[in-house]
Amino acid sequence: MTAPSVQNDLFLRACRREPVERTPVWMMRQAGRYLAEYRAIRAQYDFITMCKTPDVVAEVTVQPVDLVGVDAAILFSDIMVIPEAMGMHLEMVESRGPVLHDPIRSAADVARLRRPDPTDHLGYVLDGIRATNAKLEGRVPLIGFSGSPWTLFVYMVEGSGSKNYRYPKAMIYNEPALARELLDRITEAVGDYMLAQIEAGVHAVQIFDTWGGILPPAEYREFSLPSIQALVERLKPAGVPIIAFSKDCSHSLEAIADTGADVVGIDWRTDLGLARGRVGDRVALQGNLDPVTLFASRDEVKQRVRNVLDAFGEGDGHIFNLGHGILPETPPDNARAVIEAVAEYSARAAS
Repeated sequence: MTAPSVQNDLFLRACRREPVERTPVWMMRQAGRYLAEYRAIRAQYDFITMCKTPDVVAEVTVQPVDLVGVDAAILFSDIMVIPEAMGMHLEMVESRGPVLHDPIRSAADVARLRRPDPTDHLGYVLDGIRATNAKLEGRVPLIGFSGSPWTLFVYMVEGSGSKNYRYPKAMIYNEPALARELLDRITEAVGDYMLAQIEAGVHAVQIFDTWGGILPPAEYREFSLPSIQALVERLKPAGVPIIAFSKDCSHSLEAIADTGADVVGIDWRTDLGLARGRVGDRVALQGNLDPVTLFASRDEVKQRVRNVLDAFGEGDGHIFNLGHGILPETPPDNARAVIEAVAEYSARAAS
């Protein structure tokens, strides 16, 4: 199916570097624990059940549109649905985050992974997209997403979060051929999944390369970037904007822009103006307010928003966002202050 038309298409126009009346804004992890309304639903379900219940997905996805006023919704889900769909045993541990109890450490482990059929193994995500679009009623676009192949590789080999990521990094150094085989399998699965999301009705997709920055620059360009490039090439014919976000990878901004992605996400460690100078008009840019800024006073939050807008400067192709996900303890009023400030300052500049 084709994604439904939307009343507010600022985000989509900015992705395509078309003129906008003001800068569009959304926030990574905008559907989450900082909202009391989210916590009320979370109290009734465990996290995985929430992700697998389409009506709950729709309710939680739409909350920040109603309560905060963002210009795009991002589907409530988790990047770990892919390892689970490939046959791994996933558990969400409250104190540790995602845990895969059977990490991939050998060729035999890689061989046992299946190529999931999105309809069969991830149909609940596709149902969630359809339920969300019905609830949105065309107000704003819906963004689908996946973890990047490298980021999923890290979790699948390490088994959980880590301070040094010994196992995935050891695999690329000691068994690079096996690492590439695993990355190829993950890339294939992610491509199938993201195309299914587009078919189900998302208006754009984002590739979250959360752990790209744990690699040195050369290894990033050898083991993470090629799989992002392969994904972009596979998704491009579907015709929706593609956002590539590699956290802590400013060393390779030009190479990320050259993947063919429509938008490059910028984390808060990189000056937005310098990033724009480096990539020129090849891509739109998304970002990049430090999430901790939202713990400042409302006046300070608004000034910091203005600083980001000023750093990007005049012209089209900017989507305002945080430099990473909104933190759970963030005051909701300060999230709303970001939205207000982006609208006020960017519209004033446009006029």
